[in-house]
Amino acid sequence: MLAVFGAGTGAGAINAVVGSGTLITFPVLLAVGLPPVTATVSNALGLIPGSISGAIGYRRELGGQRRRLLKWGAGALLGGLTGATLLLALPATAFERIVPVLVGLALVLVVLQPRISKNLRRRRELTGTSGPPDGGLPLLIGLTLASIYGGYFAAAQGIVYVSLMGLLLDDSMQRLNAAKNVLAAVVNSVAALFFLAVADFDWTAVALLAVGSAIGGQIGATVGRRLSPVLLRTLIVVVGTVGIVQMLLR
Repeated sequence: MLAVFGAGTGAGAINAVVGSGTLITFPVLLAVGLPPVTATVSNALGLIPGSISGAIGYRRELGGQRRRLLKWGAGALLGGLTGATLLLALPATAFERIVPVLVGLALVLVVLQPRISKNLRRRRELTGTSGPPDGGLPLLIGLTLASIYGGYFAAAQGIVYVSLMGLLLDDSMQRLNAAKNVLAAVVNSVAALFFLAVADFDWTAVALLAVGSAIGGQIGATVGRRLSPVLLRTLIVVVGTVGIVQMLLR
């Protein structure tokens, strides 16, 4: 119980700052004896308070993002439900091969994002045009696809969100991080509600993760807000790389 609670707290904190908290909680749930599907669905439900806590902690950075979050949230809702359905319909190994590749590409985008954004701004200045404030249809499609993955497994979905938004939006890392927390909360919530009707949970694990992640979400938001964009980007790359190694070894 202490291990699960500690994992929930750590996941809540790291989800608020970076994402990838599932890479902490999922192995712990397996280690204490939960079957993989039960661990996945219990994890999805237990981390909801952490996602909400992290979003609340970043409420200042959410200012002015209401319109685009409603648009992205609709895509996250649809994607999360689709991913949750795939979890129960597909074999457990279906996404295992593509997940490390997906996360690796996301990390490359995170590293290259400042240079790509600078080139895009320069091109827009030369042509006298400006990109859509919500990233347009390409970002909506990308976030919806990332939400399908999030509803299926959720590990590193935050990194994918941030990489996509950073590539297509001219905005600060902290504001993108705040938006990421809202989208993760939507995906976790819709997936968990779907699982409630069709899957078995370990309610002790859910309760421990819920309390721990809610506490961790506040800790992560407090710490994450103080990080510089360079340090935040570095942390995302480090955590994502550890996640890729863990997934490949597993």
